Amino acid sequence: MRLLTYNIHKGIGSDRRYRLERIIEVIQEQAPDLVCLQEVDRHVRRSHYHDQPSLLAHRLGAKAHLFQLNVPHHEGGYGNLILSRWPFRNECQVSIRHRRRKPRGAQLVVVETAQGPLHLINWHLGLREKERRWQAFHLLNHGSFLEFAHLPTIIAGDFNDWRNTLGKHHFLHHGFRHATAPIRRFRSFPSFLAVASLDKIYYRGDIAIHHAAIVRTPLARLASDHLPLVLDFHLAKPTTITDDAAVSPA
Repeated sequence: MRLLTYNIHKGIGSDRRYRLERIIEVIQEQAPDLVCLQEVDRHVRRSHYHDQPSLLAHRLGAKAHLFQLNVPHHEGGYGNLILSRWPFRNECQVSIRHRRRKPRGAQLVVVETAQGPLHLINWHLGLREKERRWQAFHLLNHGSFLEFAHLPTIIAGDFNDWRNTLGKHHFLHHGFRHATAPIRRFRSFPSFLAVASLDKIYYRGDIAIHHAAIVRTPLARLASDHLPLVLDFHLAKPTTITDDAAVSPA
């Protein structure tokens, strides 16, 4: 299976032009099964009032998709989007806004993959280290996360973790492994001259990692201010879940 995580910057490239078609082409070239996107616009003037979640789901042939509006802007706004070639068994969206900082969110879904259920989290963390530490603690101890903690779990997205401290402070203590290390190989921002490893993936449970890489094609350098990150993996031991494990959207 292949997962792609990508901060698409509302479809505005490093040339400051809005071209959603470039984002679509970059993603299509990687042929992912699962897509975690951040900064996805819906009904905003700067992106021609496009409904990007619907457009992306249609153009990329998603079997299931889930949009989370985090930052309202007039009649629209932007947020996170998960696309999948398989249906979702459960879905939940959690606010991880810290005090009066910019609204942030995390999406939690159980994907019924061909190899068994996968607990997948897509998020976009804040700009301050204290804020990010609170957000990681909040998610890892949230009831909606703990409900499916027994399943193979992947946490992907824009961590904004410039100093790369969340692993030792939070994820390693919860049994997670870092798929995007060493960080010098996974620099994703800014796209035209990447120096920071902001886009990351952590995983836990019966997951075997085959390959992880930053996409550095000429088009990817142009399409957004971040470069996409891809992960090839498989579930080592397919797991089943029961009907009483349902979670209602928050």
